Amino acid sequence: MRVKGEYGNMSWMLDKEVKRELPKDWQGIIPTKVFFDEAERIVKEADKKGIVLRIMGGLGIAIHSQEFRDFAAKLSRTGAGVVKGQEYTDIDFMAYRKHRDKIKTLFNEMGYAKRRATLSSAASERQIYYHPKGWFYVDTFYDKLIVANHPVDFKGRLEQDYPTISITDMLLEKVQMWEAFGTKDLKDCLILLKAHHVGEKGEKETIDASYIAKLLAKDWGFWYTATTNLRRTQKFISEIDKLGAEAEVDAKSLGEKDREEIVGKIGTLLERIEKEPKSFGWKIRSRAGTKKRWYNPVERPDTVAGFGIWEAILEKE
Repeated sequence: MRVKGEYGNMSWMLDKEVKRELPKDWQGIIPTKVFFDEAERIVKEADKKGIVLRIMGGLGIAIHSQEFRDFAAKLSRTGAGVVKGQEYTDIDFMAYRKHRDKIKTLFNEMGYAKRRATLSSAASERQIYYHPKGWFYVDTFYDKLIVANHPVDFKGRLEQDYPTISITDMLLEKVQMWEAFGTKDLKDCLILLKAHHVGEKGEKETIDASYIAKLLAKDWGFWYTATTNLRRTQKFISEIDKLGAEAEVDAKSLGEKDREEIVGKIGTLLERIEKEPKSFGWKIRSRAGTKKRWYNPVERPDTVAGFGIWEAILEKE
């Protein structure tokens, strides 16, 4: 067992050998289409075996918003990964804990190498698998996104969409971040809001403002983080002429119509959140405000890139 290439000497971590082998014509950059195709292939194979598995993260947003790839390009979101010119480095999935053993068998049959469990992966309810040719890794979470400043519960929600999690949960997955919300996350939120409606009915192509409002009305901390991120996102798009450069966005590429549409959708969502009656627990916790830590620490700012845009917005606040 050995792992070669960018993963270094990790043979002790995996249950089988992985050797990084990229086609020469890729020139060291894995095409976005490869991530799209492989993520959807894995979901289809899981579905054949009765396993509910859904794509999440920035890749899930891109797959669910493919008709708006031109808009993503305007935001410079395409090709903005860790490897210059490569958009993604991994694939994130959410599944139900009851399918944990079946998923292990599924990835084994597909040639993936499983990373051995560590205290960290066990505590965060996740399994990590490496592509048979070392192209990327797959991160699979169960029932709940625990590696989060505000954990997001997916129990009973994965059947709402296919092959990704619902767009409502995609937005929640992004706006729950406090310590690690960076430029890519900002752009993912903008793409999600541009590509979908904001409404009340919980329809497949609609961000369910009612569900979000009810969820945040129970948890002051989550409410504070989510609404702060939404307001800052709204501020960014409203003042993109001043702030665009901080996020490597050419403000001239975004028309007034796009700006007004996104600002309006965020406004609609924030208004619905504010109207929702808050729980007793929410009201009690609100008294302490930010004097007491309101989120679960996951990442440290000094270990995560992309904070420049928030710093620019905070300066103007």
